Amino acid sequence: MATTVNTQRGQVFIGELPQDFLRITPIHQQHQIQMDAQAAQQLQYGGAVGTVGRLSITVVQAKLAKNYGMTRMDPYCRIRLGYAVYETPTAHNGAKNPRWNKVVQCTVPPGVDSFYLEIFDERAFSMDDRIAWTHITIPESLKEGKIVDEWYSLSGRQGDDKEGMINLVMSYNSVPASMMMQPQPVVLMPTVYQQGVGYVPITGVPTVYNPGMVPVAVPNPAANAQPLYGEEDLKSIQDMFPSMDKEVIRSVLEAQRGNKDAAVNSLLQMTEES
Repeated sequence: MATTVNTQRGQVFIGELPQDFLRITPIHQQHQIQMDAQAAQQLQYGGAVGTVGRLSITVVQAKLAKNYGMTRMDPYCRIRLGYAVYETPTAHNGAKNPRWNKVVQCTVPPGVDSFYLEIFDERAFSMDDRIAWTHITIPESLKEGKIVDEWYSLSGRQGDDKEGMINLVMSYNSVPASMMMQPQPVVLMPTVYQQGVGYVPITGVPTVYNPGMVPVAVPNPAANAQPLYGEEDLKSIQDMFPSMDKEVIRSVLEAQRGNKDAAVNSLLQMTEES
């Protein structure tokens, strides 16, 4: 057993050191783990600890310049934001005018202000064929609470901005980090950017499937909790905007947390700008 001896430089141990010497107690260890987790969360998402940014992208439809292949194309979209990749369902027989109306919820890592979108033709007996692509900067107006409904030019074999256009509806909000749940798996694809081509997979590096952590609204635990809006609310707004797609109206209504007046104002703004 070690003994304590006082010296000019302070107390020192002589002999065999105790088992808990320089060890963190369990309480301190748990506290340190919690602090490390908070610091990691801040580094990952940026901003204040406890909140994360969520970008909602509604992939509505596309108008493509050409139908590649002998049969009608089956297009789907792939969105790359940071290191996460999200995909829409396939629009079977969509050909040059595919419609998806798919809402994709993405977390926005710090320092990321854009995302890369690609359109592929799903093939049954060969590798999927990449049809078109574009690089989109996240509009700053989204962080002011606005909703952006825009058509973006697509590049491809026909040339830059000559492969057609794609319609996206985007909104942005911050949610508590505690409101997290496991979404459908996203693909973590090691890629490299090639000028004029876009992001291509790195040869020899395996693709990783990771469920990731995407912030979503957590339902109210109260047993009598009511939804943010009902189908009657959706139908009443749809009657006001008969030419607008139902799923677009739904995504706007969800982005406004069921506030009908705010949703109508946003839709009016979208129709005026279109």
